[in-house]
Amino acid sequence: MEATKLNDVQKSLLRMFDRGMSEEETKEVKRLLTQHYARKARETADKVAEEKGYSQADYDAVLNRQGRRK
Repeated sequence: MEATKLNDVQKSLLRMFDRGMSEEETKEVKRLLTQHYARKARETADKVAEEKGYSQADYDAVLNRQGRRK
């Protein structure tokens, strides 16, 4: 298995958190990172939907098609 090199942000985070952390602190950091990446994913999805011209009717049609397959 090939080793993966850490990028500068990963290295910085390792240095920043090179200390003891309580379970609560660990959960808070994970929550913050999860929220950040969830927001970025929503922004990207919204941008793509706008570029493609998707409407609520398009989403409803997909959901209805998927519901019939069950």
